[in-house]
Amino acid sequence: MPRTMEEFTRPGAVRPSPGFPDAPASWSPDMAERLAEEMGIALTDDHWEVIRTLQGAYRDEAEPPLRRLHEALEGRFGEKGGMKYLYAIFNGGPIARGCRLAGLTPPAGAIDTSFGSEA
Repeated sequence: MPRTMEEFTRPGAVRPSPGFPDAPASWSPDMAERLAEEMGIALTDDHWEVIRTLQGAYRDEAEPPLRRLHEALEGRFGEKGGMKYLYAIFNGGPIARGCRLAGLTPPAGAIDTSFGSEA
């Protein structure tokens, strides 16, 4: 029996993962953990917050520009050192790697192999 209006109007619809309301339907925290392990990243609370921040940015705009994602992360982590801090915890770049972990396609310009960034 449906418990919410959403369940009644969209039976069988995929619900977002708890704590990640803006996550893509096909994404789960378990997927992010497996991918992070392959990337050599040990996920911390800050990594999860980057994932939430990026997913929220994609909620507001289907393909947000790189600059908007940069500003969102800089604003969220400014007290800890901003992007400099995030580059230290995300080898390969916080936007490129963060988007992959969040189940999102990185925006144009986020991956630039000439500068050592990788997704």
